[in-house]
Amino acid sequence: MSNLELQEEEREVLNSIYDGDDCYKQIDPTTHQYKYGINDDPKSFVLELKWNDTYPETKPEICMDAFYNKHIIQSLKDKICSLLSEEAEQYLGMSMTYSLFEFIKEKFDELIQEQPEHVVNESVVCDVDKMTINDPQESKKEQKKEQLTKAQKRRQWDRVDGKGEKPRGWNWVDIVRHLSQTGGKDEIPPT
Repeated sequence: MSNLELQEEEREVLNSIYDGDDCYKQIDPTTHQYKYGINDDPKSFVLELKWNDTYPETKPEICMDAFYNKHIIQSLKDKICSLLSEEAEQYLGMSMTYSLFEFIKEKFDELIQEQPEHVVNESVVCDVDKMTINDPQESKKEQKKEQLTKAQKRRQWDRVDGKGEKPRGWNWVDIVRHLSQTGGKDEIPPT
């Protein structure tokens, strides 16, 4: 069988095995992800395996750089990648994605011990001289929408435009109201 046929066969097997499993996701025909741990827990991560053209004759690309893994410390990512690389050596020439996912599933509790409960983002560098303290009350005042009273709205309506003129139609008369106040022609009473 060619590598493409083996990949297609393994894709079908993975879809049937992980049918209904929310942790498994096929990103594209050659990229597969599996999430370990509980959602939004600092001790959870996503493992991504990407097949190249010569897979399964060669190892898949092991990636731990998914955005979901931003909280995982780099030493743990490196350890997972090296363990998977060693494990993949014994499966060369065979379909190995399921085996690699299961290998990490078995080692998950042991691996995740290295991950601290609360991670400080290592990429954040603070310069105390440039830091400013924001007053929370100021930001609330800026966000508050201005509410006008009826008198304020009336005054705004009576304002003139930039040329000193009132807006068009300011003196138009409601004809129906005007006629009802003044009355029509006097009718001649019938004799």
